[in-house]
Amino acid sequence: MTTGTGLAAGLALTAAPGTPAVAASPRRAPGDFQPPVRLGLPSPSGPHTLGTVPLQLSDRSRRDPWVAARPVRELMVQLWYPARTAVGLTRAPWMTGQAAKVFQRTGYLLPEYATLPDTHARTGAAPNTRGGRRPVILYSHGHGQHRSSSTALVEELVSHGYIVVTIDHTYDAGQVEFPGGRVEKYAMPPLTAEDDDPVILKAVDVRVADTRFVLEELSRRVRGRRDPLPHGLGDILDLSRTAMFGHSLGGATAASAMAAGIPLVAGANLDGSLFGPVVAKGLRKPFLLMSEDADNKPSWPEIWPRLRGWRRHLRLTGTRHFSYTDYETFMPQVAARLGATDEQLAEFIGPLDGTRAIDVQRRFLLAYFDLHLRGHRAPILEGPSPRFPEVRFIGGVG
Repeated sequence: MTTGTGLAAGLALTAAPGTPAVAASPRRAPGDFQPPVRLGLPSPSGPHTLGTVPLQLSDRSRRDPWVAARPVRELMVQLWYPARTAVGLTRAPWMTGQAAKVFQRTGYLLPEYATLPDTHARTGAAPNTRGGRRPVILYSHGHGQHRSSSTALVEELVSHGYIVVTIDHTYDAGQVEFPGGRVEKYAMPPLTAEDDDPVILKAVDVRVADTRFVLEELSRRVRGRRDPLPHGLGDILDLSRTAMFGHSLGGATAASAMAAGIPLVAGANLDGSLFGPVVAKGLRKPFLLMSEDADNKPSWPEIWPRLRGWRRHLRLTGTRHFSYTDYETFMPQVAARLGATDEQLAEFIGPLDGTRAIDVQRRFLLAYFDLHLRGHRAPILEGPSPRFPEVRFIGGVG
């Protein structure tokens, strides 16, 4: 196992899960009203229109592992997919209404400072069937975060023809809204600063079970006529080409899910420490490690010689842990309204320009999945390039 330093860096432990420590109190003159900043997401670069639909899943084979009063493990997932032109349909919100209220009350993006954005996806749009069945990518959020945390990355993949399924890990997520407006909040026990913390080891196991169930449930709905996926989505999912990525504990989830034998072709870990048996066992399938500008995850060099398939360790200079989430694009937009200094902003998301950071992440993640799910050559993954001076190849070339 790795050290407590790796845990703190990999999970970005905070007093309130999901709450970044970045900003001072806004400085305003008496009577000086400032309207909230309307946040926006960067436009995806691909040719496809985006559709999305949420889906409630219930695993009746498991009691909820975090809340004993819940006899069934309930999850919310969201399917993002290439869609036909969706004239007249509304854009899906970044976060649903009741969940957004909880999120904004418990973080720095308070409603008087910021208005959460809409996504570029249209709710309930008909899928584009002209491309046939498409590869599927699962996304797992960080500890205390939520399925919307890396929407800028998700939308980019979908715009280039992938189907992405984002998973809310209930009670590990900061908040999850179910149909009817019921919101379940974070309910994990307190954590320590030790990498062998039994709560974290349990959380990884729970998330792996969630991942297995989501894939099994999608497969069942694709194969059968009972409980079909909405809008004919079952006709375009190619579950024989499924991969997974995640941020922080979500990246650890991707690695552990692969080690547990879940049928994933490839995985990617965005700045997450690794936990449990996968560190000693390793992996035989492709795995990408992409980190912030720091060498603070002892589990990574520990697992490195045990990654026996395609592997890369990339470090994005000028970034921090939350650079791999939508905070990378949100915080520069709202920093002045929050009264945050340039130094505070750089401490939280790093000095690299946010637009550039998101663009580099998008390009490398897309190239990685194109290589392993579509068999396309990926020159940017073959070694350092003057086009991407921010990306350091720590291992995997040669």
